[in-house]
Amino acid sequence: MKYWLGLMSGTSMDAVDAVLVSFDDQSLAIKGTFSLPYPEELRQRLLLATRNQADADELGELDTLVGQHFGTTACELISRSGVLKEQIQAIGSHGQTLRHQPSGPAPFSMQIGRAACIAEMTGLTTVSDFRSRDLAAGGQGAPLVPAFHQWLFRCNHQDRCILNLGGIANITWLPAAGIKAIIGFDTGPANALLDAWCLDQTGRHFDENGHLANEGATHAELLASMLSDAYFSKTPPKSTGKERFNLDWINTHLQRFPELPPADVQRTLLQLTVITILRQMPQESANMTVYACGGGTFNSLLMNELRIGLGSVNLTTTADLGLDPQWVEPVAFAWMARQTLMGQPGNLPEVTGAKGPRVLGAIYPA
Repeated sequence: MKYWLGLMSGTSMDAVDAVLVSFDDQSLAIKGTFSLPYPEELRQRLLLATRNQADADELGELDTLVGQHFGTTACELISRSGVLKEQIQAIGSHGQTLRHQPSGPAPFSMQIGRAACIAEMTGLTTVSDFRSRDLAAGGQGAPLVPAFHQWLFRCNHQDRCILNLGGIANITWLPAAGIKAIIGFDTGPANALLDAWCLDQTGRHFDENGHLANEGATHAELLASMLSDAYFSKTPPKSTGKERFNLDWINTHLQRFPELPPADVQRTLLQLTVITILRQMPQESANMTVYACGGGTFNSLLMNELRIGLGSVNLTTTADLGLDPQWVEPVAFAWMARQTLMGQPGNLPEVTGAKGPRVLGAIYPA
């Protein structure tokens, strides 16, 4: 049996998720999973770096420290799985995003987590830096997971929308039978603003099950102010990140409403996530099911509000398609490493806006 190892840490920056998986045609089997939280000091340094509070020395150190943390995570998963290293073909590492700027005269997307450290610590070929080639080809470099969604989740009899509720929300619309083109893009914030506000106000890294939001009420004027952000009306291809949607962004909109209770702000941020997703959801299908994945699936209030807003459209999770919502993205980057080493494209040009299909990633041999 051949295995591939996927490593992922999203914009929440809480932990590195690792998965060991085998692939066969259009199916997969997970052999093992493991998550390793960042040490709090390292997480705080990463959060400061996303706010441009890191010089060249700090960025270099973080690149190495994150790479070592990714490598430790991979080694621990291998040790727990009982799989021999000789059975593992390669590691696909997304890295930790610090900055995503796909527009302008010099587009870039910065993911740290030195892949050389991962390859050295594990003794395994490591593929990383997946976004750069798509960007060089004129694309957004994100979202990349729609290519994996197409491979695994597309079917002939049902329109499906894969909704990723990470720090940033993105959707992949998979029309049945391949008649229409796949649509995929970032809709805007999912957990990024919810987590940032909750941490600032309570010291907790996230609002478990939406408890704080449930204590508050949506503030219509604040919501309208936030919805006026130009990103939400921008047409795809488009992608975004915490360099745009962050605590400073919240505080800018709060200047007109300085006395709002924290719970009201939290509830308004949750409604912002819900509304921006619903407004950008494909409407041309009467036979669509929405399959959610990512950390936001564990926020029961967020899921309930989405379910209400979708009305007759069914909302469930990717667990109903055989893949736990927590592991969709790390599996996707294991799959992308496989694509790279097979010489196959890992992007969808119709999603990212790239000039064409491209083999993605930089290879660090075992």
